[in-house]
Amino acid sequence: MGSSSVNEAAMATEALQAPITKARKLNTDLQDQLSKPYLARALEAVDPSHPNGTEGRDHGNMSVLQQHVAFFDRNKDGIVYPWETYQGFRAIGCDILTSIGGGFLINLVLGYSTQPSWIPNPLLPIYIKNIHKCKHGSDSETYDTEGRFEPSKFDAIFSKYGLTHPNALTSDELSAMLKANRNLTDFNGWILSYAEWQLLYKLGKDEKGLLHRETIRGLYDGSLFEQLEKNRTSHSKRS
Repeated sequence: MGSSSVNEAAMATEALQAPITKARKLNTDLQDQLSKPYLARALEAVDPSHPNGTEGRDHGNMSVLQQHVAFFDRNKDGIVYPWETYQGFRAIGCDILTSIGGGFLINLVLGYSTQPSWIPNPLLPIYIKNIHKCKHGSDSETYDTEGRFEPSKFDAIFSKYGLTHPNALTSDELSAMLKANRNLTDFNGWILSYAEWQLLYKLGKDEKGLLHRETIRGLYDGSLFEQLEKNRTSHSKRS
């Protein structure tokens, strides 16, 4: 019978011959802060401050990735058309040109992969039930290939790149993360990741230029979109 003990080397997260492992640290205490952080969550975007995900929110028994997209399904029929993507962008405060561009390009790039038929649909619908087929490379890997939420990958965004503030990213740190996540020759993934995160930074940064952990967590389960829409509606009423 072998020993069940684990030696120090087996648990090391840094290697002397790979200095990048020291520069991009992992949170070795995450398991003490969150139950089973290695377990991908299908329904909730969890972290140590939100062990049950976003409280008081109906996940609709959709995966976290599906919840992220469902905000743009304005009539809740399970399909997102370009005009709904446009409406969703407008609802979160994007200008008309950004919303038109997003409505066309996102559905053009993602729509076909989600379709149940090999015959292209000229209306460019995105079928939410198949959105996992649209996961691209060169990302943080916080979504797994089935659309579940990976707590350890989400936490690594901040342990590796949140060097100024432990629970937020500056513009430079965000750029460093995007460069570090690039997969070789994955040009489509580079472009998609850059566009997604730059839009998030534009919409979600605070007055000091920080993109906070809670803002990013809200992006993953779509609750950020709902909050941005509420804020915009409330501001319009006050005006």
